[in-house]
Amino acid sequence: MKYLTISVLWIGYCALHSFLISISFSNLMARLLKKYYAFYRLFYVVLSLILLIWLINYTDQFTDEAIVNYSLPLTIVRYILLSGAFLIFFWTFFFSYDSLHFFGIRQIMDLASSPKQSSAGDIKRNGFLGYVRHPMYLALIIFLWCQTFTLMDLVINVILTVYVIIGTLLEERKLIFEFGSAYENYQKEVPMLIPFTKKKQLSLR
Repeated sequence: MKYLTISVLWIGYCALHSFLISISFSNLMARLLKKYYAFYRLFYVVLSLILLIWLINYTDQFTDEAIVNYSLPLTIVRYILLSGAFLIFFWTFFFSYDSLHFFGIRQIMDLASSPKQSSAGDIKRNGFLGYVRHPMYLALIIFLWCQTFTLMDLVINVILTVYVIIGTLLEERKLIFEFGSAYENYQKEVPMLIPFTKKKQLSLR
């Protein structure tokens, strides 16, 4: 019963997380909030974080027996993968993406300024973005599966992995809508999540 309860809660969280940032709901909020829509991204991040912390704490209340025990040399492999995941995630977050925009701070800072021109066609390909289109999602998947100890971990990691893949595909649709043919060309050149699966690779800069 506990696995069903936790599964429903995590699936519900994933569904809510996607819905709140979907194109249709975002457009609705933009129409309702008008200029104050600049605060929506920050609200979304804070709400998502609060719910995630609550859900993690709630899940931790359920004890479970370990099904995976890491010992040498598996421990070494695990820490190598974890280190790589952290490197990919934070390098991409701070050097390839606009972290202030991610948290919604940039939108608030720009609230009083004139609207900027769209940057459609300007696809970032620096760093790990030259090897996979969504390096942070790849890092998250690696992190999840390096943190599998119990059956509960396995259940949650399966749910989150499926969610990350589905979310990535939905984000791809949004990016094609935003950048058009420029992003479609990027799709042809750089793999979505698994590096070195395309013939043409871009250099790490």
